[in-house]
This record gives sequence, structure tokens and C-alpha cells, in this order.
Amino acid sequence: MSSNEKNNLPPLDLSSWRKLPIALIVVGGILSVIGALVSFKQDGGSEFGFSWLLAFMFYYSIALGALFLVMIHHLTDAGWSVGIRRFCEHLASLLFPWLAILFLPVLIFAKKIYSWMTLSSATNNLVAAKLPVFTCSGFIITTAIFFGIWWLLTSQLSRWSLKQDTSGAAECTRKMRFYSGWGIVAFSLVLSYSAVLWMQATSYQWFSAMYGVYFFSDCAWIGLATVYVIAVILLRQGILKPVLQKNYFYFIGVLLLGFTLFSAYTEFAQYFVVWNANVPEETFWYLIREHGNWWTLSMILIFGKCFIPFFVLLPEKIKMNFKVIVPLCLWIWLMHALDLAFNILPALHNDGYPLQWIWLPLGCLMFMGGFLAKIFLCKFNSHPPYPQRDPRLLEAMGVSQNVVRDLTEANAGGAK
Repeated sequence: MSSNEKNNLPPLDLSSWRKLPIALIVVGGILSVIGALVSFKQDGGSEFGFSWLLAFMFYYSIALGALFLVMIHHLTDAGWSVGIRRFCEHLASLLFPWLAILFLPVLIFAKKIYSWMTLSSATNNLVAAKLPVFTCSGFIITTAIFFGIWWLLTSQLSRWSLKQDTSGAAECTRKMRFYSGWGIVAFSLVLSYSAVLWMQATSYQWFSAMYGVYFFSDCAWIGLATVYVIAVILLRQGILKPVLQKNYFYFIGVLLLGFTLFSAYTEFAQYFVVWNANVPEETFWYLIREHGNWWTLSMILIFGKCFIPFFVLLPEKIKMNFKVIVPLCLWIWLMHALDLAFNILPALHNDGYPLQWIWLPLGCLMFMGGFLAKIFLCKFNSHPPYPQRDPRLLEAMGVSQNVVRDLTEANAGGAK
């Protein structure tokens, strides 16, 4: 596809999709409420709690991936990523307060999700070793600290980004670099600890030094897939046409390929280290996932999460072929959701997942997706679609600074 062909593509007809977020909220909300009532009656709410946690971690990882891209943009002073920066900021800002609100059901059903909350540290050494975090109050306080850091980081990055649109002052750029500087350190710590506390702790007896790195690689992976899809839609609508060049999708595709490999490496490295050590306190986590349909899911993830994306993304020109990469990004969403299920749900269903419950996590995913999509669209429509006075804006548009200076001098009579 040539550059002219790409720029002349007709706008997408999204008229039938405008009510999709509301439809997802309604349908997903009904399924979630019914699931909560049935689950509460049958198992005290455990099934609903785990399903809600799965959906939450899915959208939480997308927001973290977007936040990572925003901070890397500022730290590397990149030019090509100017066009995607604004909607990445909107995705990242979903962390607070919206995802914090969506975390409340996890707190309500925490004792059904995390078995360690019902155990005494006086009789259980594993719980005692993780005090004071492994207490109900410690869990709530630590969670509040996590969301407090996300609020501070995302709100300040968004604030100075919007201020840059009006003033164009160099101070705005310096401030965003400052928050990205300490933010990337806080990001790595909070991401790792939240993954351990909220997801890994569903099997509190197990521990892995690779878990935080594994979750980070998946956050960046799913974040890049989401950014690619949104960027294509906004380009086709003409909204980001001035700041998105053809090669920018190649850059996103290269990063997507890189994090496909990185994600596969971290998961294999974790498995290799645990299995090679052959310590029962660690290997039980994988032994559970060899039972029932968890084994089938593990095989699906090996090929669907690693080999298929790798071979599809490998050719150079394919990375800029929307008809191939957009479906691949949707496939990546599916694989990421299945991978989260592989991590979370076996703590409740050791012998395999009962497929008669499949509608419940789907309902939770639909409700959260519709809710967060509605918030995202409101944010996007309330501000300019891309940074208006970013110092790299002309570079993103493919305009040379030297050409602009020469034209300005010529118009001012300063040509020599």
C-alpha cells in the first residue's frame, strides 16, 4: 500500500458503532449482576470475584501499557510518537479514578478471591512472612497507595500536556520529562507489586522472581496492540492524518514484534527456572495447570500467543498492512485475556475450568469495556486529538525544521 493509497482510504462508517459502549454496559451489566447473584448463592461469590478480577486485570494492563508508551515518549524525546501521545494519555488516565472504582468489587469479594485472608499468620508461616501486607488492612492500604501513585503520575502528565497546547512553553516539556523520569521507576515498582498482590496472590503459596517482568511485558504487548487499532481508526477518520505517517505504523509493528518475543521469553524463563529447580513449593503452580482443560489452554497460548504473532509480524511490509495487523491485534487481545485466565482462574478451579461459567467473565469484560470506552471517548472528544505545540510536532508531520525556518526567513525578507 503506497502512501497516497493509504491517505486516500475512505473514512470508516462508525455510525452503527456509536451506541456500542452503551450496549456493552447494558448487556455486560445484566450478565454481571446475574452472575453475582448466582455465584453468591452457589459458592458465596467466589466465581464472580475471580471473573471480575480477570476483567479488571485485562483493562488495567492496557492502561499501564499506554502509560509506559507516554513516559518512554518523553524520556527518549521521540518524534514519531507525538501523534499517538494524546490518546495514550487518555488511556493511561483511566487508571484513576475509573479503574480504582472498578476495583471495589475485588475489595468486597477479597476473602473469596484470596484464601490467605482467612488464614492466621500464627499458624501459617507463608502468611506470616508477608506481613503486614498480607492482612485485610494491609491489602487495602497498599492498594490505596498504588492508585495514589497512578493518580499523581497520570494527572500531572495529562495536566502539563494540555497546558502545553495553550502556552507551548518549554517548562511543560521539562515537567513532563521530570514526571516521566521518576515515574518510570515508580511504574516498574507499582506494576510489579500490584501484579503480585492482586494476581499472583490468588495462589499465595507460590512465588516467582519473574512475575513482575512477565506482567510488564504483557502490559506493553497489549498496550501496543490497542494503540495500533485506535491509531488506524483515527487515521481512517482523518483525525490524526496530519501527524501519522506510514512508517509510524511500522515502528509500532516493530515494537509489537519485540514485545511478542519478550513476553514469550519471560514466560518460558519463569517456567524453565521453576521446573529446573524442581521445588514442590514452586512446581505445584504448573502441575495444577496440567489438569483438565488448563492443559489445552496452555497449548493454545504457546502457539497463539507466541508463534502466530511472531511469524505474522516478521515480514517488513506486513507491519503496515492494516487488513492483517488489525485482526492480529484483536487476536492479541484474546490471547492476553486467555493468559490472564490461565494465571488467575486455576486458583479456584484446580481440575479445569467449568465452561458453563464462561458467560460470567465475558459479561464482566463487556461491562468494563463499555464503561471505560465511554469514559475514553468523552476524554478524547473534550481535548485536541494530538498535542498542538509539542516541540517535535513538525517532525511528526514529516516537515523539516530547516524548511520551515527558510520559508519564515524568506517571507520576512531575510533570504540571503
